[in-house]
Amino acid sequence: MKITVLDRNTVTMGDLDFGPLERLGEVSYFDALPADEVVSACRGADAVIINKAKMTREVIEALPDLKFIGLFATGYNNVDCAAAREHGIDVVNAPGYSTDSVAQLVFAFILSFATSISEYDRSVHRGEWVYSKTFAYFPYRLTELAGKTLGVVGFGAIGRKVATIGSSLGMRVIIHSRRLYDDCVYEQVGKEQLFRESDFLSLNCPLNPGTAKFVSKETLSLMKPTAFIINTARGGVIDSEALAEALDSGVIAGAGIDVLENEPMREDDPLRTAKNCMITPHIAWASKEARERLIVMVTESLGLWMKGEKRFVVN
Repeated sequence: MKITVLDRNTVTMGDLDFGPLERLGEVSYFDALPADEVVSACRGADAVIINKAKMTREVIEALPDLKFIGLFATGYNNVDCAAAREHGIDVVNAPGYSTDSVAQLVFAFILSFATSISEYDRSVHRGEWVYSKTFAYFPYRLTELAGKTLGVVGFGAIGRKVATIGSSLGMRVIIHSRRLYDDCVYEQVGKEQLFRESDFLSLNCPLNPGTAKFVSKETLSLMKPTAFIINTARGGVIDSEALAEALDSGVIAGAGIDVLENEPMREDDPLRTAKNCMITPHIAWASKEARERLIVMVTESLGLWMKGEKRFVVN
């Protein structure tokens, strides 16, 4: 079994053990490559494991030996699944490995906005507490989450975890999804109600034609001026220019963004200079524990596939 691993530098900085994968066959590793080098790196491989490398129809048709595409990811919109199916190639993702980590970052954003903890830290280090005439001062926003409305878009594993945490903090949770869930204990609402009522709106949905630019100038106009948007899903679910305009003009109060439509961030990305826009570089999934689970899941899926048992095949 010849195995090619692309994008290795996107999942490890030398802190993960690939030994179990290497016991499955002959493994060749590559860091992130330009698109025109993907075919040559993968030529002759029976299995290719990727993170963000694009497996287009052109790439797939140039790799006649390929039978397995594994993903160091849950999302698989960078793979032409139809082309893979036509050529007898199974596409296998890794669902659920990052649920706890992503939900944790969602609430890091929410708690930061609710407590203004960064602003207070900077204020204290500027010496403003040293010269304060009172034992405490509170010029920056401090608000309780209890009683606030948390809107959750998507009710997969991450959406459910975010809803559970919000509920445990006393928040009213409302859910918006493309279908109704019989096992959902939270109020399921339409799109307009979601945007009108959410104090914090967490996007935890896949990127597809139905969710592309879900957050738009029109939907942003429905929101409260005190509302915040958190995106740990995919950058394409937000119209970045519309969000930047809404932030700069006070249509909403702030945004916590972990994903962008173009990654790495472009120098001219409108969110880079938008008011009260907290941005992290696509790290919600990247705790060491989550990445360790990821390697185990991908290795186990390939090992089972080699024995004829298909798990997490998405095409």
